[in-house]
Parts: sequence; C-alpha cells; structure tokens
Amino acid sequence: MTKGARGFIGGMAMLAPLSVKEERSLYPLIQEGRRASAEMAKDIVKDPLLRRVHLRARQDGQEAESMLLRATFGLVRARVLERGYRFYNEDLEAAGVEGLVNALRRFDPEMGTRFSTYANYWITKLVNQTVQQQAGLSDAEMRLILKFQRLERSNLEKRLTKRDVAHELGITQVKAQEIMQLSRELQSRRFASVELEDVADPRPSSDLDDAPAWVIDELRRLTGDDFDAFWQFTFKTMSMEEIAKTHGISRQGMAKRIERCRRAVRESPEAGRLEQWFDQQ
Repeated sequence: MTKGARGFIGGMAMLAPLSVKEERSLYPLIQEGRRASAEMAKDIVKDPLLRRVHLRARQDGQEAESMLLRATFGLVRARVLERGYRFYNEDLEAAGVEGLVNALRRFDPEMGTRFSTYANYWITKLVNQTVQQQAGLSDAEMRLILKFQRLERSNLEKRLTKRDVAHELGITQVKAQEIMQLSRELQSRRFASVELEDVADPRPSSDLDDAPAWVIDELRRLTGDDFDAFWQFTFKTMSMEEIAKTHGISRQGMAKRIERCRRAVRESPEAGRLEQWFDQQ
C-alpha cells in the first residue's frame, strides 16, 4: 500500500486518501495495538515472549494510526481552503490537526463509519472555532456567517440581496445586512497579514455537541451503504470525483446514488428535524 507524499503538515508527510478497503484493512491493526497498549499499561504482561508480541502489536497499531492520520491530512487542507484562507495559515493548520488527532483518539473502528467521515466533524469544528476567535465573533454570529456562506456557495450564479438572505436564514433584513458585512470583513482578513495578537479581545467559542445518535441512525437507515458517500458530499470532505473513485464507480453513477440519498432524506418523516440539525452545523 504505497501512497505518495503530497506536502507536509507539522513535519509529517501528507498521503493520498485511502480507499474504503485500504482504510478498513488498518482497523484490526489499530484495535489490536490499542488492546496491547492497555495490557502493557497494566504491567501484567510478565512473560518475555508475550511482551514482545504485545510490543509488536502496539508498534503495528501505531503505524496504522499514523498512516490513517496522514492520509486524512487532506481534510485539514480542504477545510482551511474552504474558509477562504491560504493553506499553511499556522493557526488554522494547527487547529485542523488538533481536531484530526482528537478524532483519531476517539475513533472506534467498530462504529461502522469511515474515519474520514468521523474526522471531518472535529476538523471543521476546531478550524471554525479558530476563525471565530481570530475575528472576535460571537457563537451566534459565526453560525449565521457559516449559513450565509453555504447559501452563497449554493447560489453561485445569483447575487444575493439582503432580502434573499433574510428570508433564507430566517432573520430580519437589518440582521442580514450585518451578517453579509461581517462575512465580507472575514473575506478581507483572509489574505491580509493579520495575526491573532492584532485582534482585540478575541472571544472563545463554546464547544459544539457531537452529532446526535438519532441523526446518524436516521441517516444510516435512509442511505444504507451510501451513508459515507452522502456524508462526505454533504459536508464537502471530498469532491464527487474522489468519492466515486474510492467506491470504484463513475462520477455519474455516484451522483445518482447521492441524489437518491438526498431524495430519501427530503421525503423522510424526520426531514424537518434533520434539516434543522444540518442548518446548525
């Protein structure tokens, strides 16, 4: 399984994304390595031969985790660029890596979700928090700005008015004008040489909750085997071409499968609750 380096983050080489099969082949090594580490931490492995076996399992597990981590570095780059910043913005890069490491520590291979799907939440969360802190935005302001930016991305051929934004975000036109201005100010900061110390009284953001179990359960029920593809497309963790490639089908075929998933979600009895949850992300 040879993957070419695609740059570096924190001194570690970025690897190309793993296929589903490649990623899942690492899970048993990771699980066995974690079990071996736990046994060794208890200091109950006295037999020298058994201890060597545990040491080898721990090393194999650590190497598997390292490969999984480095093959997911591309998500850190994607989330930073998605926010409109240059990659190698030290604060945002560090935040994304911290989110990725948090995800790796918490990831349970038995949950049935791809690591990249699970990690995207943590990466996005910490990158957004860092942007918010640098700009001195409140939680409410940041949520509305992110909603507005998603609205802009879905209406690339249309110039949105404050009336459009107010209607789509469910806020007043005065508030819509304020959010549009804050978004423009964020954009103007992105390529300026503004450091964290230059921001007056940056306000820390509060923790966001993990995706509720009912959301994951309902989406799994609705999308079946296409859950990972649907999640990656929805949160833009991969391009349609990359998703199709990892599943071994054409872009057109994957687009049809994702559209079926979207239709199932829209027609679900839980559509209202799901839409409300997605809007809050």
